[in-house]
Amino acid sequence: MPDIALTSVVPILLVRDVPASAAYFRERLGFEIDFLHGAPPFYGSVSRGNACLHLRCVHQPNFAELAAREISLILAAIEVSEVDGLFAEFTERGATFTQPPTKQSWGGTDFHVRDLDGNVISFVTYG
Repeated sequence: MPDIALTSVVPILLVRDVPASAAYFRERLGFEIDFLHGAPPFYGSVSRGNACLHLRCVHQPNFAELAAREISLILAAIEVSEVDGLFAEFTERGATFTQPPTKQSWGGTDFHVRDLDGNVISFVTYG
């Protein structure tokens, strides 16, 4: 059997309002809006560099409620080349943080951002 390469993964965040969520990612985190699908939009995609997140409309984003109660319940992790510079950029853009840049015992440095629906995303640099 030939080796099959897995080339990427796209987390799907559950949100109440896809256009509002996409706008948050654009304005606060510097992502581009790739597409919004439906009328009104119920699915969409945002990306920055090689990182892509999909957004799916739900009436009650249950993972976000759980994330609000749990410490470090992260729904997506995005590896970045320079975590401190990105944190400074996001701070200037008015992002909502749940954790500032923190050197972890497992070797990475990360910070966490909470979106409009409570989804927590980690931005991490290893080494």
